[in-house]
Amino acid sequence: METAVGTTAGQQTATGRGGPRHGRTAPWHWAVTVAGCAAVVAAGLAAGPASGAPGPARTTPRALPAAAAPDPAKAELPLDCGPFPVTVSVSFAADLGDGRPGTVAAAHCAAENGTPPDAVYLLGAGPGGRPAVLATLLSERENLTVSRLALRSDGAVTAHARGYSGDDVPRFAPDISLDLTWTHKGGGWDRSQTAAPIAST
Repeated sequence: METAVGTTAGQQTATGRGGPRHGRTAPWHWAVTVAGCAAVVAAGLAAGPASGAPGPARTTPRALPAAAAPDPAKAELPLDCGPFPVTVSVSFAADLGDGRPGTVAAAHCAAENGTPPDAVYLLGAGPGGRPAVLATLLSERENLTVSRLALRSDGAVTAHARGYSGDDVPRFAPDISLDLTWTHKGGGWDRSQTAAPIAST
């Protein structure tokens, strides 16, 4: 807009000059000046929406205090535990880049025997402020136990999990070790995994 105003001031100065020669060339001069002014204004209007009204910007992923995010202990997690309660083994609170507080939690049935598998959930605010499951990142049917959850600087969720290659493997000696990564894409989460040393924690 400053350029357009400056152009307008230039027009006023040019038309203020007297003399027959300027009078004869005025129509051509006005045509060029008006065309130039129109081009500047059009360019300004075209640039305005792009710079003045940008689309929703993602925030920087960051950890949050637990009190600022949904409490996993108050969520109704979709685990079929029968008579046993649900236990949250590990969790963290964060803004994953969408500007909203969320909680990533690994939970399992608190069975009296064995090593119950974990499921990993992403929790957000539900109706009435009650925590709601927004996504299931890991199902308990995969028979993995999660020992670590973390937020990466780019907003990806990472975890370490252990499991068993068969029913004959002792529950106290898991023989599968995985590093898991969930990356947010579109409306869902893509998971990748790599084998990790058994001794990793």
